Parts: sequence; C-alpha cells; structure tokens
Amino acid sequence: MLKNLVNRIADNFDREEFGVAPQKKLKTISKDFQAAFGLELVFYKGKKIAEGDLTLAGLNKKTADAVDSKAGDMKIKASMSAGQVEDLFKSQFGTTVQIKSGGKLVDNKTSLGDARRATES
Repeated sequence: MLKNLVNRIADNFDREEFGVAPQKKLKTISKDFQAAFGLELVFYKGKKIAEGDLTLAGLNKKTADAVDSKAGDMKIKASMSAGQVEDLFKSQFGTTVQIKSGGKLVDNKTSLGDARRATES
C-alpha cells in the first residue's frame, strides 16, 4: 500500500514528460513512447492499424475526425492513466490509440507508471 502511494507520487514528479506534435510520424511517436514509458502505443485508422509513415496530420486526411495540425504539443506524464492518454489523443488529434504492454491492452484505469513497473517485474 505504501509502495503504491510512493510510486504514484514519484510518477507525478517523473522527469519523463512525453510530447506529441501532429507533424511527427506515427512510427516515431510510437518509438519515443516506448523509450519513455516502456509501453506500446498503437495508432488506428478506423478499425485497422495505421501505417507508421503517416503523420498525425496525415492520418486526419484518412479519417473522419478533425485534427488541428497547428495544435501545440500534447504532454503526457507517467501519472496519467491509459484511458486519459487515449482520450487525449482522441480529443486533441482525432485519432484512436491503444496502449499495450507485452502485446496486451493496458487497463484504462492503470497509470502509465504502474504499467511500466508491471513490465519491469
């Protein structure tokens, strides 16, 4: 219990803050996300996985949802839940993402920090 509390506090002050810009390629965002959190970030175009060479702005042209290509960087921290991150991508960039660990979906209520620690153990 105390360990969980300490982990959550540490996640709030984690130096890792991950930025996302609409001009970045999906494969670059996914690779950087993996390096920052040790988790997979999968982008979807409809029900299919999106091609990695697309940018977020390019993905917008292939979906019905609008993306503000002039939007500032979105910031993601380890203290955020998988569901919060997925909702941010949907609201800011109009795209669907899933966060995975070891090929399995991370529960929407689980923080990125907790999911990362689960893969490390």
